[in-house]
Amino acid sequence: MDRANLALADWLARQGGSVRLVAHRVADSLLRYPNVRFVRVPKPANAYLLGEPLLDAVGRFWAARTLAQGGQVVANGGNCEVPAANWVHYVHGAHAPEPVENPLRRLKGYVSHRVFLRREQRALRRARIILANSERTRQDLLAATGVDASRVHVVYLGGDPARFASTSPELRREARASLGWSAERRVALFVGALGDRRKGFDTLFQAWARLCSRPEWDVDLCVVGTGAQRETWERAAREQGLDGRIRFLGFREDVPRLLAAADLLVSPTRYESYGLGVHEALCVGIPALVSRSAGVAERYPPSLQGLLLEDPEDVAELVRRLESWRAQGGEWMPGVAALSSELRAWTWDAMAAAVVARLEA
Repeated sequence: MDRANLALADWLARQGGSVRLVAHRVADSLLRYPNVRFVRVPKPANAYLLGEPLLDAVGRFWAARTLAQGGQVVANGGNCEVPAANWVHYVHGAHAPEPVENPLRRLKGYVSHRVFLRREQRALRRARIILANSERTRQDLLAATGVDASRVHVVYLGGDPARFASTSPELRREARASLGWSAERRVALFVGALGDRRKGFDTLFQAWARLCSRPEWDVDLCVVGTGAQRETWERAAREQGLDGRIRFLGFREDVPRLLAAADLLVSPTRYESYGLGVHEALCVGIPALVSRSAGVAERYPPSLQGLLLEDPEDVAELVRRLESWRAQGGEWMPGVAALSSELRAWTWDAMAAAVVARLEA
């Protein structure tokens, strides 16, 4: 279940009113509330392309009942075409996926994208109010759908300051020791799926290969995430002699500990409506190198503009940014600390309250 949707649903449930959740699945934690009703929608063959029509039909049925009873309805993107609020976390019209697997998967990705794009346009044009998770997303929505700008409002994603707390030197040492990481070597972290090119790992891999050819480069890379291309990248690392410099950790549930132990997060993403992983790294208190086009980059102050990549395709630029961080990263830490404090103050509850306030207004 999307983390932002979970946060909104949990906040609403704690307010005591009736909450209906129409979805393929929801977090188990929500089912403990007696005022929450989960309407489960099947997803045939575990395929979103097959499940979307069912989600739309069941969603429209319950949306009509909820609106008739005086309630509020919030849909996500093209999931459900209703004359209510639509909260957008990803704009299909802003990015076409680039699968790198076999031709059949590429064909499936192309067909799915075209279907999702049409559904997105219909749903957003019918929505009475649209909420975007960044100004980047808002501009993408306006360009992709042509809806009136007065209908689209920005509410930034929140965070969990208890889970992603500012890390002290002592906690950092403990985290590194528990992971078996050397106290002497620096570690950069990449967090993202390895199934297509959206997260930009191909650019990072090429940059890392260049840097590791230099004896003075003393930073290791840990890769958190999985996907169809993981084995391909692991094989490429072995073939280029980088298996000791790039470690593939797979799917992990201890991301807060990994962030606390790392020195830097690198995210040369080609499309990111917001960038929750970057947000969480900053909350922990480590610098995050991210593409300027990512929504979260809007929150970087002038003092941290050196952490923003102009072009996620430019390997040479990424190399220069990484070298700059290694040489003068300490100069960015006061700005990182200030932004970290600001982001930790904007909790998931604050976000949920802001969403509801906007809808009620």
